[in-house]
Amino acid sequence: MSSRPALPGRAYRRLTVEERRGQLITTALRLFAHNPPEDVSLDDVAREAGVSRPLVYRYFPGGKQQLYEAALRSAATELELCFAVPAEGPLSDRLASGLDRYLAFVVEHGEGFAALLKGGSVVETSGTSAIVDSVRRAAAQQVFAHLQAPAPGHRLAMAVRTWITAVEAASLIWLDEDRAQPVEELRDWLVDQLLLQLASTAARDEETARAVLVAASVEEPGGRIDSLIMRMLAIFDIFGSSVDLGRLGPLDPAEPAESGKPVAPVTSLDSVDSLGSGES
Repeated sequence: MSSRPALPGRAYRRLTVEERRGQLITTALRLFAHNPPEDVSLDDVAREAGVSRPLVYRYFPGGKQQLYEAALRSAATELELCFAVPAEGPLSDRLASGLDRYLAFVVEHGEGFAALLKGGSVVETSGTSAIVDSVRRAAAQQVFAHLQAPAPGHRLAMAVRTWITAVEAASLIWLDEDRAQPVEELRDWLVDQLLLQLASTAARDEETARAVLVAASVEEPGGRIDSLIMRMLAIFDIFGSSVDLGRLGPLDPAEPAESGKPVAPVTSLDSVDSLGSGES
């Protein structure tokens, strides 16, 4: 009896436990990204992965909820590290570097990124919400570290956390509607958003003013901050005829502001120190 001829093509290799688990998670992320999570069944995952339904249950005995949470954790683990860039150089460059890593994940794993942030009415639980929130908190803590404010007060924390939410929303909009825009433009716009948010908050909050002044001291002449300022001045120049600069109050920190006018802008660390003591 003749032996059966070998079939052409690559030799079959059985996947390891971790490889199979990773395959099922990747498949689930793709399906959860393109469909409401409650509409995705284990049969869908099995069919898409080319395996049997019992095999999916063998790896995820808790069913779809366990698989969904595993998919979320897979995406979350990578995203949480995006802003953990070296604490050296200008803050604006560090933010850009962190966003490069974040947006690289968005580009490469768009489906998984969308699945991470888009929950479903059936599968969304306190557990899945905690996974999503962990990404936001980790990103915020890394930005606080770059601002040398590991335990920020309310206003600085709100400014950074609001920006993290804006980064998420802008990334999802870019994925859904605006991929023609170069991702580098999205990155630069998001850096500008945080810088402006910090500047606005610094005008009202001593702690944020300190963080901004320390960060500004290591910015490079002609760098991102200077570029942003020049672009903003160009906007003010366009509308200059309708802006009453006299309403902005005195620019000399030694000159007392009239009642009802804003205080002079903070121009040095010494002037920040004086905010809380009443010194001029």
